Amino acid sequence: MPDAVTTEAVTEVWRKESAVLIAALTRMTRDVGMAEDLAQDAFVTALEQWPASGIPDNPAAWLMTTAKRRAIDSFRRAETLRRKTAELERTAGEVDPMPDLTSQVDHIEDDVLRLMFLCCHPTLTADSRAALTLRMVGGLTTVEIARGFLVADATMGQRIARAKKTLADAKAGFDLPTGADRVRRLDDVMAVIYLVFNEGYAATAGEDWTRPDLATEGIRLARMLAGLAPDEPEAHGLQALLELQASRLHARTDAAGNPLLLDDQDRDRWDRLLIRRGVAALGRAEALAARGVPVGRYFLQARIAHEHARTTMPGETNWPRIAALYDLLREAAPGPVVEVNRAVAHGRAFGAAAGIAVLDAVPADALGSSPLIPSVRGDLLSRSGEHSGAAEQFDEAARRTRNDAERLLLQGRASRSRSAQ
Repeated sequence: MPDAVTTEAVTEVWRKESAVLIAALTRMTRDVGMAEDLAQDAFVTALEQWPASGIPDNPAAWLMTTAKRRAIDSFRRAETLRRKTAELERTAGEVDPMPDLTSQVDHIEDDVLRLMFLCCHPTLTADSRAALTLRMVGGLTTVEIARGFLVADATMGQRIARAKKTLADAKAGFDLPTGADRVRRLDDVMAVIYLVFNEGYAATAGEDWTRPDLATEGIRLARMLAGLAPDEPEAHGLQALLELQASRLHARTDAAGNPLLLDDQDRDRWDRLLIRRGVAALGRAEALAARGVPVGRYFLQARIAHEHARTTMPGETNWPRIAALYDLLREAAPGPVVEVNRAVAHGRAFGAAAGIAVLDAVPADALGSSPLIPSVRGDLLSRSGEHSGAAEQFDEAARRTRNDAERLLLQGRASRSRSAQ
C-alpha cells in the first residue's frame, strides 16, 4: 500500500506534469484516450514502486520513461501496429531510468498547446470541450469536474469518454492548425478557458455564489496558454481579464457568505497581487497591439476590468470610458451579452434612460431563460426611480435563476424596491 508521503508526491506531480505527459504521449500514439491510459498506468506504477524504491530525483522523467515503455510494449503486442513500435523506439532510445524530462520530449510547450487545441476540437460540443480540457490539460479528476459543473460523476465520466471516442472516430490530428483555422481554434480554446473561469466566478446553478476552485483552474489554464502562445495578444488579454476579475472574488461575499454587488464590495479586500499580474498581462497585450497585432474581445474586456481595478471607491469609476470600451467591444464581438452589459455601462455613464434605450434594442428572448436581462432592467428602473417596475423585474430574474445565492440577492432587491415605492 502506498504511504501518505508517496500518495501526496504522486498527486502533486500529476497536477503539475500530467498535461505535459499526456501531450507528449498523444504526439507519439496519436490517440488521446490511449495517452491518458498510459499516463495513468505510469502513476499507478509509481504508487506501487516508490514506497520501496523511494521518490526519484526527477519524478516527471521517471513517469515519462515508464509510460513510453508501456506504449512500446502495447504496440509490440499489436501486430497491425508494428511500424509504430519502431517509431516509438527511435524517440525513446536508450534512456536512463530517471533522465531529464526535457531530454526525452521535444517541443514540450508545443505538445501542450497541441493538446489544448485537440481538446477543443470543433467536432466536440462546448460542454465536452470544457470537460476534456479540465481532464487532460487541467489534471482534474472526473469527480472534481462533475462537482464543479453540478452533474453526477457517472454522467461526467460518460461525457469525457464520449469526447475521446468522438476525437478517435474523427481521426482528429495532433498537428497545430495554421492560418484561419488556427485563429478559429485558438478562439475556441480561449472560450473554453473563459467558460471554466466564469462558472467559478459566477456559478450558474447550485447553492454557492462562486466556485473558487474552477476560477483558479481557469486562471491557471489562461496563464499556461499565454506562456505557450506569447505572440498572441488575445491570450495575454484573456489572462489579464481573468486575473483582474479574480482579484474581486473574495470580496464578492460578506462575512456571512451573502453575495455582494460590485458597488457594495469592500475594495480593500481586492487582491492586489492579482491586479498587478493582470496589469502586467494587459501590458504585454498592449505591446503586441502597438506592433500592429490585432486584438479582440478579451483584450477589450480586460481594459474594462482594469478601469474597475484602478479605483478605490465606486464613485471614482470612469463609466464614460467603460461605455466607450463596450461600444468598441460591440464592434469586435457583437452579441446579446455584450449589449446587456453595454446597457449597464451607458446607464451608469449617461443616466438610466440611456441604459434602458440600449436594453430595449435587445430582444426579450435573446438569452433564453437567463436572469440577466430582467435583473439589469430592474437595476436601471430602480436607478430611474421606477421602483414598482424594478421590483417586478427582480422577481422575474429571481424566478429564472438556478443559483440559490443569486435568487436570495434578487429577492432582496425586489423587496427593497417595493419598500422604496
